[in-house]
Amino acid sequence: MTGENDGWDIYQDKRGEYRWRRRAQNGKITGCACEGYDAKKDCIANARRHGMEGNPDDLGVSDRWEVYKDKRNQFRWRRIARNGQVTGASSESYVKPADAKANAMRNGMAA
Repeated sequence: MTGENDGWDIYQDKRGEYRWRRRAQNGKITGCACEGYDAKKDCIANARRHGMEGNPDDLGVSDRWEVYKDKRNQFRWRRIARNGQVTGASSESYVKPADAKANAMRNGMAA
């Protein structure tokens, strides 16, 4: 499975909020949190939705995924919870929508 050996960073941003990012073995960031969390445990729970510690968490089963064109006319993905909050997004853009989709799948999107 692609991404099974990815690394995860849980860190505090400049505002003191916790965030996550997922790193491929080559060091590239493949996904990241779209918001900061006051509590580290909440940040970790969100990262689990995206596959940290194995398979994506059941908490995100009803989440919606989008592959969309950004302002530069390239493709990105984002994961949206039932409440409309974006819970994760691609950290880079892709020329082909299939590449954005493959990266989303690495971050927990179902095939």
